Amino acid sequence: MVRTVFHFLSLVALVAAIMAGTLDAIESVSSSAVVMTSLGNHWQNLDVVSLTLAEEAFASYISADAWRWAVAPVLAQPAFGVFLVIALLFWMIGYRRPRFAGRFSA
Repeated sequence: MVRTVFHFLSLVALVAAIMAGTLDAIESVSSSAVVMTSLGNHWQNLDVVSLTLAEEAFASYISADAWRWAVAPVLAQPAFGVFLVIALLFWMIGYRRPRFAGRFSA
């Protein structure tokens, strides 16, 4: 059951990565230059209030310095890359090795 949840989260992150990559590809073709939009830029275009609330909550519960050192560099990365890494991590968490002796072993 838990593996299914992680595989579903991996699928959602993979779809988000494909959508972000497609948007960047369309914008790159239309501007005749390579465009890679950062995760922070996508988040800001989607909902500015939630980005501000996340920063304030992180600063009040953890530390304002931790936001600058941990979260800000991630938000500066291309969105499709971040979502691909998240999809890979969720898939790896939900992965189960095949049994050594095969399917019908005791």
